[in-house]
Amino acid sequence: MQIRIKGTAALACAMLLLAACSSISLDTLPFSGTKERDTTRPPEGASVYLCEGGKRLFVRYLDNGAAAWVILPEREFRLDKTTADAGTRYSNGSSTLSVTDGAATLAEGAAATYAGCKAAGG
Repeated sequence: MQIRIKGTAALACAMLLLAACSSISLDTLPFSGTKERDTTRPPEGASVYLCEGGKRLFVRYLDNGAAAWVILPEREFRLDKTTADAGTRYSNGSSTLSVTDGAATLAEGAAATYAGCKAAGG
């Protein structure tokens, strides 16, 4: 009986810890203020790229172009400048942003998730 009570207590404790984790707020993002931002307008200071499939890619270049902050509707992340044969390339090991002559491609792994992106004027 005592083993069953300890097991139940351990399970209850684990459930409380998991519930606490799910209540952690991830709403505050470095550049957007909150997770629920207006995605119809570009974030302040971001370059806008219009991509295939009606997608829009927002990029804020940091440290005089040494890094890029990619802003997608569902998440944001930093990419650091790496060497490239042509144009400019930013990567974090899993995502890569390639920019050449005003055109951009964002690849996550081997798949190009934002392709045929052209810099929007203004």
